[in-house]
Amino acid sequence: MQEKLERRSFIFTLALVSIAFALMLQPFFIAIFWACAVALIFYPLYVYLCNRFPKWPNLCALLTLILCIVVVVIPVLLVASSFISEVANLYQNVQSGKVNLGAKVEEVRAAFPGINAALERVGMNFDGLKESLLGGLMSIGSLIAKNALALGQNTLNFFVSLGLMLYLTFFLIRDGSSLVDLLIRALPLGDEREKLLLAKFAEVTRATIKGNLVVAVTQGTLGGIIFWVLGLPAPLLWGVVMTVLSLLPAVGAAIIWFPAALYLYATGDMIKATVLMLYGVLVISLVDNILRPILVGRDTKLPDYMVLFSTVGGLMLFGISGFAIGPLLAALFMAFWQIFMREFLGDTGTLSPPQTAQLPNTKANTGSPDREG
Repeated sequence: MQEKLERRSFIFTLALVSIAFALMLQPFFIAIFWACAVALIFYPLYVYLCNRFPKWPNLCALLTLILCIVVVVIPVLLVASSFISEVANLYQNVQSGKVNLGAKVEEVRAAFPGINAALERVGMNFDGLKESLLGGLMSIGSLIAKNALALGQNTLNFFVSLGLMLYLTFFLIRDGSSLVDLLIRALPLGDEREKLLLAKFAEVTRATIKGNLVVAVTQGTLGGIIFWVLGLPAPLLWGVVMTVLSLLPAVGAAIIWFPAALYLYATGDMIKATVLMLYGVLVISLVDNILRPILVGRDTKLPDYMVLFSTVGGLMLFGISGFAIGPLLAALFMAFWQIFMREFLGDTGTLSPPQTAQLPNTKANTGSPDREG
């Protein structure tokens, strides 16, 4: 009886200490997540270097981290800084009247007179729609401008978080394998389940960041280049916006380049409009179909509706990092439920349509995991 009471008391205290520790780390959750993600992506390079120089693991980890900084961190900081500058300038021009959004919308209505009739058929008014659209754009611009100002005021906090992320990334790269083994021994979920869930975490994180992000950056870069070639305003700004939108299935970069092409048609610039339309359809839109299967793989892809909702929800809940955290949580949610269905209900089916992600077959291991709590 005494031993049972001591055991329960210890577990209760362990839970309290763990919760307190998690709350203490809560301000750094995003930095910790990105450290794990970057370590996962660059770990194969570390393994390659260790095979070449097995006596210097610290040096191999440091070289891997330096490459990560050069390839990822520095370019992202440069683009983010230019993007914030362009957003602030555009918002100021709109507020000062140098850019008249209302006049541009009126140009579109004059070029496509059938818009009024089409909207009236569905019970909408063009003037009301224009006011709502302009109000929404001004609200978004104001929000971005305020966030840009806040980012400038919190530069020290940002670089502290970045430094902590890179510091943790070094140790995760160097000691990642031993840390995973420790995590498997510590968690009371059963070794086979833990290996499956950790494998799913690694798979989805790599697919989302390495695959989807590369596709999005490629589409955004191509979009920004064509905007620059055609002489359209703020090509860097719209290129970054297209990059973000390309993370969303079913919508993507076409939300930007298609209305831009229609506007060029409306203003009578037929050549530029046709070039942009053809380029968008034949180049930007095809990138997803060509690169995503190569970089992500059809067997690791979540259903498009799940990606859409989890990405949007992740962006709303976690900010820009949500494009990776959202799909990861969705994949873990599906993995947990599929393990539950297989091991506790005896259901060998899948939560996903046949063409989407299939979890590895754990049927052989479901009878008696290494530990059951």
